[in-house]
Amino acid sequence: MSKNSPIAPLSVREKFMADPELGAGNFLEYALKHNPELDAPLVYDHRLDERGHVTLRGYSLRELADIRDQYARWYWTNGVRPGEPVALYIAEGLQPILHFLALTALGAIPALVNDAMPVATARRYLDHVGVAGVVADDPRLIGATYRPGQPRPRFIVPSSEIRAHDPESGSLPEHYPYRHAADEVVALIHSSGTTGTPKSTQVAHRQFWVGKETRMVRFPAEPYDRLLSLMPHTHAGGLSYLLTTILLGLPTLTMADWRREAVEPVMEAFRPTMVASFPRTFVQLAAGELPVKAAAKVHTWFNTGDGAHYGHIRRLVSLGERPGGLIQPWLLPEGEAEGAVLPGSRFIDGLGSSEMGMALFGQVTTPESERDDRCVGLPVEVVERAAVLDDDGNDVPDGTVGYLAVKTPTRTPGYWNDPALTKSFELNGYWLTGDVALRKPDGRFYHLDRTADVIRTADATVHSLPLEEVLIADCAELVQDCAVVGVPGPSGEGQLPLAVVRLQADSPLSDPEELLDAANRQLAAAGLHTLAAVSVAESEADFPTGPTGKVLKRELRTRHASALAGGPAA
Repeated sequence: MSKNSPIAPLSVREKFMADPELGAGNFLEYALKHNPELDAPLVYDHRLDERGHVTLRGYSLRELADIRDQYARWYWTNGVRPGEPVALYIAEGLQPILHFLALTALGAIPALVNDAMPVATARRYLDHVGVAGVVADDPRLIGATYRPGQPRPRFIVPSSEIRAHDPESGSLPEHYPYRHAADEVVALIHSSGTTGTPKSTQVAHRQFWVGKETRMVRFPAEPYDRLLSLMPHTHAGGLSYLLTTILLGLPTLTMADWRREAVEPVMEAFRPTMVASFPRTFVQLAAGELPVKAAAKVHTWFNTGDGAHYGHIRRLVSLGERPGGLIQPWLLPEGEAEGAVLPGSRFIDGLGSSEMGMALFGQVTTPESERDDRCVGLPVEVVERAAVLDDDGNDVPDGTVGYLAVKTPTRTPGYWNDPALTKSFELNGYWLTGDVALRKPDGRFYHLDRTADVIRTADATVHSLPLEEVLIADCAELVQDCAVVGVPGPSGEGQLPLAVVRLQADSPLSDPEELLDAANRQLAAAGLHTLAAVSVAESEADFPTGPTGKVLKRELRTRHASALAGGPAA
């Protein structure tokens, strides 16, 4: 490695792969003990100066440990003890990471809450968790939801109080950092809430590390590599990348704002070679004039959560450049890359969830790849078995649609305070991912829908995601993004598919009937079910999204419930 690179030597990374004590509760401690580059900038944040220019600030491993200990002293002094959940209701970026490190070093359980979650929803969620305390950027909002005489957490404090705490004030426990047992819970991660009330997924010490060991030698980590993480760090995806990059020593900038207008100038200043995000940012980066300068050095885009759409992927992989040896998923050649630099980048589309523990399926797209709509590829090595099941938990034949299920040591121990909910996702020894899929004879899996979003017409079952693929890729001059939902049709017709579309800024069409005709021509050509109607989203309110940027299809179904009940669109 280069002299100034914080990337851990290969011998160190190989040691991490084999250590049975390493896990989600102590990964910083391992990096501090084994990475010789303790003072090289590693984790970055940014701000805008008085002229609006981006300035970067890098924190070394040693600085991260100092801030962790400062925060831990405050928590310990204020009575936080092992096993107690503490809510972090603060803005995304570096701060949730620092609080996570402090609380886990005490054996407490950070309950990470996306700051975009509405206050009333957050209050219900925290009551379910039973938090001992709440740290919030503005505690007045959540504090005001507790009426006099109601039980409330022991403390509800502003995050600024902990940041301002004297680093030398207060004590730490005698045995610090805390040593977790393999099955101890180290964090609570809430679901997006796109299909209902957010669920509280448990993350355990070893469970959350299992399956990620191979990334120590199979994740791009050349001296020049830099990762921009747009993942919410209150989500398992963001936490997973944090764990990986700190152990690797991979320079990483975390951002609180995922919108293109905020992201693009930061990309230009940081010059990342990799970008990790949910689809929400990729949709914006792929729209309109492409961010050629910002993405000049990007060789890999990482997506996780729901699968991304090909119409967006194909534009992104036209950007950036690839080292000549970058030929396999997660893999760079040892030493400096050899051969000519290749134009364009690759997009690694990972299907995963907090419950799965990581992305368990992966599909790689490059400028040379053929289109293969909704393919999420093969399961990763840690998966003991992936299957498509029927209602009774039996395997269905290849090519038959069913419930996607996995047997894997990466799966969550379950939902916090809700064993009945946990049991409802278990079937015949598998964990049900909540997705509808099919497998082809070559072993590749295809993600067709979330189980809650399947459209049941009078004569067919329709899956929304393949329809969305066609609208975004084959109506690209019209549609920037869309969501297809099933709404009630006239009596006896079951549900009918309706598309809510966000138009391109320069779309030549805007009339819903003309858009419907254009969309249905492409859907018919692809052999797919046609739409009954198109609704144009004129504002953000017309295209509602949850805390992680996912479209809230349940809200769209409610909003358009009466749109077609009197008869299908002409």
